[in-house]
Amino acid sequence: MFMKRPVVALVGRPNVGKSTIFNKLVGKKVSIIEDTPGVTRDRIYGIVKTNDTEFHLIDTGGIEKENDSFNSEIKMQASLAIDEADIVLFVVDGKEGLTSDDFVVRDMLKKIASKVIVVINKCDSKKIKDNEYDFYSLGFSEYLKVSGEQGDGIYDLMETIISMIPKYESVEDSSIKFSIIGRPNVGKSSLVNAILNEDRAIVSDVAGTTRDAVDTKFKYHGTLFTVIDTAGMRKKGRVYENIEKYSLLRSMKAIDRSDVCVIVIDAVEGIVEHDKHIAGYALDANKPVVLVVNKWDTVDNKDESMKKWKKDIEANFQFMTFAKVVFLSALTKRRVQTLMPEIITSYENARREIKTSLLNDVIMDAYNLNIPPSYKGKRLKIYFSTQVRTAPPTFNIQVNSKGLIHFSYERYLENKIREAFDFTGTPIVIQFKNKGEQ
Repeated sequence: MFMKRPVVALVGRPNVGKSTIFNKLVGKKVSIIEDTPGVTRDRIYGIVKTNDTEFHLIDTGGIEKENDSFNSEIKMQASLAIDEADIVLFVVDGKEGLTSDDFVVRDMLKKIASKVIVVINKCDSKKIKDNEYDFYSLGFSEYLKVSGEQGDGIYDLMETIISMIPKYESVEDSSIKFSIIGRPNVGKSSLVNAILNEDRAIVSDVAGTTRDAVDTKFKYHGTLFTVIDTAGMRKKGRVYENIEKYSLLRSMKAIDRSDVCVIVIDAVEGIVEHDKHIAGYALDANKPVVLVVNKWDTVDNKDESMKKWKKDIEANFQFMTFAKVVFLSALTKRRVQTLMPEIITSYENARREIKTSLLNDVIMDAYNLNIPPSYKGKRLKIYFSTQVRTAPPTFNIQVNSKGLIHFSYERYLENKIREAFDFTGTPIVIQFKNKGEQ
């Protein structure tokens, strides 16, 4: 069963405070905030979590009339964000009032967007009284006053968003779902085709809507799988694939629905920063992963290259040392048969359950082997450990004081758990609890 996360996009002209509102909603400082108009050039992504609701939030660069290449790219990125969004937050400046650039944004929204909330920012300014009613001429039905800087009205904004987002039903699906994610042009669609040609037992091919990736069900050794291809854009005649950052949003939405994420890297171009961003989102979602180095047919001296690639991956993906790496060519189908077993291993290991007695033996042995130093006269004590869930495997460790846990000791315990039990391909989560804490 999976639940789709709705998408909310912040748009508006430069310097109206979109990034400030973004950070207030997400709850941490992510966007770059400067006084220079236009500083947010790329869409920034975050996940907003409330008690019962979660949604993706996209922060876009400021839109202006000037027709330079930089601004036209921002317009393209904003269009993509608006097109993906279930709700658009149209941010305007209550202090400065309406400008011609606001009407440029308004015209874009009237053409593309479905649900729009006009967010009048900087309402802590005295000038808002002079400008407030001008904004109603934009012609939308929802208006809210906020101060991103002070946090005024943010709660009301959140409540309005929650009341307007579509209620997606949970979808029952017994198949094992894995997504093929990565930058544009790394060969994701070719890899999907190669996987399906390997088996040739396609059960159904269900095309998603314009907002969804393409899902294909197939059987492998008698087990039903769904491969989610994030590469296939279904709108003809738009230059979507030229915007590299767009792949992040598609990847995030696919990651939500996946049991395993297959992260594809281009053997010709090598590892770039964007590969790590995409892998980071899979890790943030606690999903099992397999790293694929594609276009292996283009590589000379394969044995030496494989050693070098493994070192490069180790250096660049230090946060994902548990992941298996597969080298293949989707084009020639060489070594494609090595991928499905690793997907299955990652899936099964994410659902591995460890007996409480065995887990306690491992943790207490690790503790006695490396007793942490005392801090201000206090020393960490470990009382009891138990696994509380799977996918990802999550362990509660009861201690005398969580404040005595150093991240290096947490990493040490994780390594000891991994040495004792096979969690290849999946992240694991360790939660420290004070004695008596639920």
